[in-house]
Amino acid sequence: MLTRKPFDLSGVRVARTQAVTLTDVARLAGVSVATASKALNARGEVAPATRQRVQAAADELKFSPNILARGLISGHTRTIGLLTDELSAARFTIPVLLGAENALGDEQMSVLLCDARGDAIRRRHYIRTLLARQVDGFIILGDANEVRPSLTHDIPVPVVYVYCESDDPGDVSIVADDAGGARLAARHLVSLGRRRIAHITGDHGYRAARDRADAFLSEPGIDLVGEPLFGQWSQRWGRHAAAMLLSTHPDVDAIFCGSDQIAYGVTETLRDLGRSVPDDVAVVGYDNWEVIAAECRPPLTTVDLNLEQLGAAAVKHLFAALDGNPSSGVVRMPTRLIVRESTGVARRS
Repeated sequence: MLTRKPFDLSGVRVARTQAVTLTDVARLAGVSVATASKALNARGEVAPATRQRVQAAADELKFSPNILARGLISGHTRTIGLLTDELSAARFTIPVLLGAENALGDEQMSVLLCDARGDAIRRRHYIRTLLARQVDGFIILGDANEVRPSLTHDIPVPVVYVYCESDDPGDVSIVADDAGGARLAARHLVSLGRRRIAHITGDHGYRAARDRADAFLSEPGIDLVGEPLFGQWSQRWGRHAAAMLLSTHPDVDAIFCGSDQIAYGVTETLRDLGRSVPDDVAVVGYDNWEVIAAECRPPLTTVDLNLEQLGAAAVKHLFAALDGNPSSGVVRMPTRLIVRESTGVARRS
């Protein structure tokens, strides 16, 4: 069994009030500063015995390396740049950001966040600034699951897009499966025996609104009452659309809404018109915005986008690219249905 002699500290004078430097570690281990740096940064050209001796010296001196200096030597700063165009859309961007930040923290990596606010000049400035900080990679965070122009040609490090889709098929984009979520809602309502089903959703200009409507209509068992009603992503639109719907189709027995805010407005109108939810009309929302869904009367069955998982998945794909295994194409992350009282229990036939 090999034993290691204790280090002789007589020649090393490090005041307790001063930070321990790499030079102190090198002196204690009996190697050059360059060798100590290579050993602590896991460079392959250092013999295992030497690496062990340097690490033991660093542990004994409680050496805390300067991260920036380590980055300059190793070529990696363990920092990721996260660029968004709309941080104010906190309902969607913040959960994705939290999921990414948690995944990066698990790997002891840091994130530098920049909000371009939709301004091209500001965006270019932030890209230059983050590259000057020598970030190891970029995450481009969207706010509406929409297609956006690729920025990859301006960025010489790996890039992953999340909650948005790059228009370059060579990029990798992590998006929520809007169509899949709509299909979950459709199957749930059909399973409850609902047959007179309507759809009230948001702005037709949003891809999410179109994808959800198309998928909902194409699901077996769905025979829509009237045409999908497109409008604003608001409670006011939900109230107004529900009133229009019931005036022309009073026998409707279920309504799938394109957002929780719309669904909240729908339930208000149903209650005002004396319709019971879910006994008379079942209501399903979208987004699982807790502050809306849980406070709705009754609490709202809704589709959860799993936004934090989108952020974590983006980090996973970025790590793979940093390891030399980049991916490309669109990755659609599954949604889940959260069942609450607004859809009740299955009817008896």
